[in-house]
Amino acid sequence: MALKPTIYKIQLNLADSDRHLYDDFTLTLAQHPSETLERLTARLLAFALHAAPNLSFTRGLSTTDEPDLWQHSDSGEIVQWIEVGQAEEPRLRKACGRAQQVSVLAFGKSASTWWKLNAESFSKLERLAVTQLDWAQVQAAAALVQRNCKLSLSIAGGTIYLDNGSDSVSLEAQILQSLD
Repeated sequence: MALKPTIYKIQLNLADSDRHLYDDFTLTLAQHPSETLERLTARLLAFALHAAPNLSFTRGLSTTDEPDLWQHSDSGEIVQWIEVGQAEEPRLRKACGRAQQVSVLAFGKSASTWWKLNAESFSKLERLAVTQLDWAQVQAAAALVQRNCKLSLSIAGGTIYLDNGSDSVSLEAQILQSLD
């Protein structure tokens, strides 16, 4: 019998002063049985960093031809393809052919090594942006996420502030490659 995902219901209050975006979101995230809470938290952070109309979570780890999140235009084209973790270059090259913009939110103990090994080949992908979060900061943020919770997330000057009403953490988003 297959294991079922764990469902997280999150009320997210987002205040992104960098993009002048202020909104409330009711999110349902399914944590795949093989997914860690840190990865689920990174998906939530990726949603907040890229919040936009029509941005949605995909079917997740069990679907290899979809990203973690994506945004479609009203006519169905993929506007934004968002990968969470340490994606491989062939996958990102293919995504750049399908989407107007591809973003990676890298995290994990080996994210810096992953970047050093891939930076040169990634620089050739014109539609690719890469941001990295510190592993210890992602772990601290994951400690704030509960199966049913209300979170306030503020973004100012590239710094992410996450608060669950009793504890808070800050995360520094390091831009490794931008679209500029």
